[in-house]
Amino acid sequence: MTRPVPIEKVRNIGIIAHIDAGKTTVTERILFYSGRTYKLGEVDDGTAVMDWMAQERERGITITAAATTCEWEDHTINIVDTPGHVDFTVEVERSLRVLDGGVVVFDAVAGVQPQSETVWRQADRYHIPRICFVNKMDRVGADFERTVTMIHDRLGARPVAIQVPMGAEDKYLGLIDLVGEVVWVFSGEKDELPVSMPLPRARPQEPERWLREALTAVRLATDLDGEGEAFRSCESALREFPMRRGQLIEAVAEVDDQLLISYVEGHPVSEGELKKALRRVTLANVVTPVLCGSALRNRGVRPLLNAVADYLPSPTDVPPVRGTHPKTGEALTRRASDEEPFAALAFKIVADPYVGRLSYFRVYSGKVSQGNMVYNSTRGERERIGRLLRMHAQHREDIQEEYAGSIVAAVGLKNTFTGDTLCDQSHPIVLEAIKFPEPVISVAIEPRTKDDQDRMSETLARLSEEDPTFRTRYDTETGQTIISGMGELHLEIIVDRMLREYRVEAHVGKPEVAYKETITRAAKTEGRFVRQTGGHGQYGVVTLEVVPLERGAGLRFVDKTAGGVIPREFIRPVEQGVKEALETGVLASYPVVDVEVRLLDGSYHPVDSSELAFRMAGSMGTRDALRHAKPVLLEPIMQFEVATPEQFFSDALGDINSRRGHVIMVDQRGHMRMVRALVPLAETFGYATDLRSLTQGRATYTMEFDHYQEVPPSVAETILGKVRGFVRR
Repeated sequence: MTRPVPIEKVRNIGIIAHIDAGKTTVTERILFYSGRTYKLGEVDDGTAVMDWMAQERERGITITAAATTCEWEDHTINIVDTPGHVDFTVEVERSLRVLDGGVVVFDAVAGVQPQSETVWRQADRYHIPRICFVNKMDRVGADFERTVTMIHDRLGARPVAIQVPMGAEDKYLGLIDLVGEVVWVFSGEKDELPVSMPLPRARPQEPERWLREALTAVRLATDLDGEGEAFRSCESALREFPMRRGQLIEAVAEVDDQLLISYVEGHPVSEGELKKALRRVTLANVVTPVLCGSALRNRGVRPLLNAVADYLPSPTDVPPVRGTHPKTGEALTRRASDEEPFAALAFKIVADPYVGRLSYFRVYSGKVSQGNMVYNSTRGERERIGRLLRMHAQHREDIQEEYAGSIVAAVGLKNTFTGDTLCDQSHPIVLEAIKFPEPVISVAIEPRTKDDQDRMSETLARLSEEDPTFRTRYDTETGQTIISGMGELHLEIIVDRMLREYRVEAHVGKPEVAYKETITRAAKTEGRFVRQTGGHGQYGVVTLEVVPLERGAGLRFVDKTAGGVIPREFIRPVEQGVKEALETGVLASYPVVDVEVRLLDGSYHPVDSSELAFRMAGSMGTRDALRHAKPVLLEPIMQFEVATPEQFFSDALGDINSRRGHVIMVDQRGHMRMVRALVPLAETFGYATDLRSLTQGRATYTMEFDHYQEVPPSVAETILGKVRGFVRR
């Protein structure tokens, strides 16, 4: 088989944004206009192709990232539509890890919102080139210029408008393409075939003559009334066109040497020359092109597709993927080429009710065929690809072979998990894994019946395979199963899926904060596990030191022994014991974070020493060291953004302060006051109801996890008193 589309014509993109900015609607329009679907799916009607889960259709939000493929002009575009809700940020994280470019959607009324900042930072972390689409230009309060300014001010980006809208709100009738010098005019309520016309070439020395020619062209191509308000909006935008195109060329010339030469020498800049320059600076992440439209009314989607093809990278435009040799640790790279050895990264696992366990992966190099044996270099196991599938949301299309730069799914990979590397066994490589945030909220869950109990463990294990931010553990003190996630909605969806997909009913407790423990000073101790009996005994002795790390550093184990005081085969059991001890802290059995444990010394017995003895010694020594290292509680701190009418501002601010909130920004946006604050998660339960009553239901808020922080001593005493009192009872 031969590759159907040259790799230079492939685009792997993600649609990312804050919740309700219109990501899924944009994706639905892209699928319709590219011919992938033949009927417009609507989020509000529950008919969106990409929101295929029952919970997504009921709630009108995206919960899981859905992948699809479409064709535009001569390009193949692989699209991942991601959730906007902060509870499902894992879907954005793992999608961005395997994508080459992104379309960031903004609400023209709200502008840059908190989750917009989060997804932008995630894209920055993976150095992903982006274009921006300012959506909902037809809504009351839409402001294109303000949104572009916010992208610059709040995201630290260099946005350049390559389109400008003609009008806004109910007078939004089209846009002007500054690069191609084309006007797009939309006239109907649902514009499937807009009128597009080239503008007369700008004559700076005869601006009024040029404007008359342009307006005549618009009037002849449309049925706009020359005296109407819509036509006046068109006239206003056209009058500014020469200036706006000049500003675009100047902005790009500032960061592109090739265009700068033409600009300085005063040569006219052609469409082709400007496109090439824009592509260069977009791929270099120096400039972000900004477009506009209204996806719900089908306005601006075709130009958006053109921009994806023109400005976002192909797999060959991004640097070769890096990895290491699984045995030697040697640094390796893989170019995006079919001729290179096969290398892929699994980024999503789904339990499909019809075909079984689906593994989504991005092919970085080489090619893969149905029935191939591949090597999971992360786990050191060989696996066979049973079926190879191209996904279109929940629909599947069997394919025989796939090539570098593609995103596919496979059936049959039983031991492959999120973040694992698949490769050619004769050319092994381990790609960088995906990092996920820690859960911040927990609930206790109990099966309703004996039948439910038998199935619940298996169901929770499957769900945690799919979602790396969903954790489950058994609390031996209370005899309950504790599930943890990124928010109340996240856990609510998990419980709902247990019932609908796996027929497991459960009693669910009240949400509780997922506290952590850490230490504030170093401590050294000895861990001894010595059991002498009549026969074979147990002997393991270790000297450990625990050292606090900076916040967010995680856990580290460092072997500093020398001279063989502990045989090499017992080092790993010591590490296992240390990690087991760190799973439950000494204050209130919360997980311990941001600690380095150093193995300094130890002793062994040639007969009685065993892996069990050293694992127990490591565990006991770690717990003892933690007690002497001044342990403290950490709590998750959430970033709030509250939008409230002016008359309720003081009440909303006072309420935030009463919740131990720390205000970091107050801003005016139109007639609304914006308050951004950091608030402990423990103080946010019931906030939605309180805010509604304080503001007569007119204020809105968004919330996302920001960081972990030490709990104030007085609050910590109360928390620990409750936990210990509960355990005693």
